[in-house]
Amino acid sequence: MANKPIVATASLAGCFGCHMSLLDIDERILDLIQLVEFDKSPITDIKNFERKCDIGIIEGGCCNSENVENLKLFRKNCNILVSLGECAIMGGLPAMRNGIPIQECLEEAYLNGVTVDVGDEPIIPNDEELPMILDRVYPCHEVVKIDYHIPGCAPNADLIWDFLTTLVTGKDLELKYETLKYD
Repeated sequence: MANKPIVATASLAGCFGCHMSLLDIDERILDLIQLVEFDKSPITDIKNFERKCDIGIIEGGCCNSENVENLKLFRKNCNILVSLGECAIMGGLPAMRNGIPIQECLEEAYLNGVTVDVGDEPIIPNDEELPMILDRVYPCHEVVKIDYHIPGCAPNADLIWDFLTTLVTGKDLELKYETLKYD
């Protein structure tokens, strides 16, 4: 392919498991590199967008101001934006804090938690350079327009492979039952 589609990826509030599933396509990663070029991504270690991208893939939801800024940057710089995994689609495990007031979460994490060193004077970090924690964890589609959702925690490597190769080649997506089966 002379003009390969350009792909960017990022991990927001999640565990990085979706990127691990992307890497779990194993030797097919070499085939994928024949089809696409990666730009801003942990896969390439490129930190900033170098150009407009055709496809952006986001794992994780938004739990702080930095996540929101990064997601909006992806929407601005990617023609197609894909939410990858349950954290990006519904908030996932990080969203378990959504029913707890943020102050209570911070106090448990930094003042009252079992891992707090009682020998030190515990404080809640409040440096202005730290991203502002949001009132709750937001799935990506509640912050920006998302074009496609790939479900799973983490999505099956075959599902990611099938989706990406279908998207970049323009072929019809034919998912096998085993690709979406999670039991």
